[in-house]
Amino acid sequence: MNIPYGPILVVEDFPHILELLEITLRFKGYPVITARNGQEALAILEREHPALVITDILMPKMDGYALVQRLRTNPKTSQVPVIFLSATYVTPEDKAFALSLGAARFLEKPMDTEEFLLTVAEVLTEGPASPPPPLEEREFFAGYRERLEHKLRHKLAQINRTERLLESLPEGQKPAFEALLAEAHTQRTEIQNELEQIHRLLNQSNNL
Repeated sequence: MNIPYGPILVVEDFPHILELLEITLRFKGYPVITARNGQEALAILEREHPALVITDILMPKMDGYALVQRLRTNPKTSQVPVIFLSATYVTPEDKAFALSLGAARFLEKPMDTEEFLLTVAEVLTEGPASPPPPLEEREFFAGYRERLEHKLRHKLAQINRTERLLESLPEGQKPAFEALLAEAHTQRTEIQNELEQIHRLLNQSNNL
């Protein structure tokens, strides 16, 4: 099956989800390249020009929001369409911020395979992308900080609930919730690191 498009860049930090997305797309004949975070994606974009970027939001080193802002402010990549996939940033405000960055679509995980493939096909056949102008830097950082702070509050509440639950669970049920707790701690750390970076950047901007 010959698909008349450039490669699709898939950006996802969980290996099993990345593999699933890659296999799903390749099965339909799409050429695929992959990255595990926004930094890797930017390095790939120095030498590739994908027809579409499909990216998670919560990732280490550089998350999806920051990645797409970088795409939109670079003339070489400003027109590349983007589909966000997320299981964490799914509130109406999260989605609105994603779309304000110029995303073509926003899909929630776990994804429905048929819906995912239909969305990919629609975006690829819509013609040249016409995203809105990129957000001004301060506007982006202010909206980004707001989303991170909201997500951190939610993640801390989730950790507290899980820790309380573990105290009362029988031993046989604890491993699954301990794994969830470990993942939540990792995500909390990633969000905190992003927030610290945003605060530094905003402080630097205020001092200029």
